[in-house]
Amino acid sequence: MNPVLTIEQLLMEASVFAAIESVYPEPSLYGVTDGKAIGTYVEHKFKAHLAAKYAVVVSSSAMGIDLP
Repeated sequence: MNPVLTIEQLLMEASVFAAIESVYPEPSLYGVTDGKAIGTYVEHKFKAHLAAKYAVVVSSSAMGIDLP
């Protein structure tokens, strides 16, 4: 079973995720001008990154809750 995510780990994982994603091309976002759509896409990707390593309850973007 994966460990429970702490605030400290969340901050560390955000940094790791940003470093990984900053060098990864994302052609599906080329030309997209809707900032909300881009933010939701990246948020879903980050949540998947967290869920692969930690025991988290992933919330819905539609509920206005941005992170677990």
